[in-house]
Amino acid sequence: MADTPPTIFSRPRRIAARNRARVLQQRPDPARFISDDIVEDMIERLAFLRHAPKRALVIGEWTGKLAEVLRDQGAEVIRAEPSEGFDEEQPFPVGGFDFIASAATLDTVNDLPGALIHIRRALAPGGRAIASFAGAGSLPVLRQIMLEADGERPAARVHPLVDARAGAQLLQRAGWAEPVADSRALTVAYRSLRQLAADLRTQGLGNVLAWRGPSLDKAALERALAAFAKEADERGRVVETFEILTLSGRHP
Repeated sequence: MADTPPTIFSRPRRIAARNRARVLQQRPDPARFISDDIVEDMIERLAFLRHAPKRALVIGEWTGKLAEVLRDQGAEVIRAEPSEGFDEEQPFPVGGFDFIASAATLDTVNDLPGALIHIRRALAPGGRAIASFAGAGSLPVLRQIMLEADGERPAARVHPLVDARAGAQLLQRAGWAEPVADSRALTVAYRSLRQLAADLRTQGLGNVLAWRGPSLDKAALERALAAFAKEADERGRVVETFEILTLSGRHP
């Protein structure tokens, strides 16, 4: 009998966070730098590999930019969204794709090895897949702020994340051919902790842990604000890092 993966993330909270982000994305000038970076990178990788898909599956990229680019290149594109019932941890209902893109969703699945296996099985022979999501190295400032806010009784508030080395091992375990795992850093300057938290919510990056921990009380919030201020430079800005992990490969 296969081992049951631990329940790290709450599926209902994950769905709620993604639905909230999709609503917030409709507001004027929403934070979208994670999605924009992922889409641009995927397009560049496909061009470099000279891989022109004819049938593609795009998972989680709710702006529609990647699907639009692929259609303009002549591909038939199916879009899937976890908050609308698509489950990356189950066998995909259809297959035979020569390209699958997973955009900013696999960082909150409980069974990442299983999800990578399902992607590989949904590819046609020789088909390629690219999965990009927040990786280890993301939000170092926020992690430190939350530790200082919680004091002597720290709570789990920020997601555990995968680094490039572990990602490469997962790809091999999932049977991907020509596996490649790499990461890149995006840095964003903030003048308030409130704005950092708002950007996380707007991009679906908020806490969806199965056990979210107690809410910050007034004293803890004051410690968090003080810790943020302590990290600020002479211009009153705190620079936060978002590490984007990309896993790519093809069906053997």
